[in-house]
Amino acid sequence: MARSSKHSGAKYANGNYKTYQKKYDSSKLQINKRAALNKENRKRGTYGNGDGKDVSHQKNGKTTLKPKSVNRAANGHGKRSRYA
Repeated sequence: MARSSKHSGAKYANGNYKTYQKKYDSSKLQINKRAALNKENRKRGTYGNGDGKDVSHQKNGKTTLKPKSVNRAANGHGKRSRYA
């Protein structure tokens, strides 16, 4: 029998990560950020050309090109993993 309670727990518990990520990625803020980075990639001629580079934000607010292996999250795999 299931436990009866007023509170069902966190809305985005561990098993609901994909739902949380989908909602976050579809937010206006994230759409605008992604569009700005894609625009900058196109401007620099690196968007979709297979060179393995991404636009990366610097601490001073400027952008630079970096290898995508350095710029993107490791997600628990590879040498940059925080789980290794």
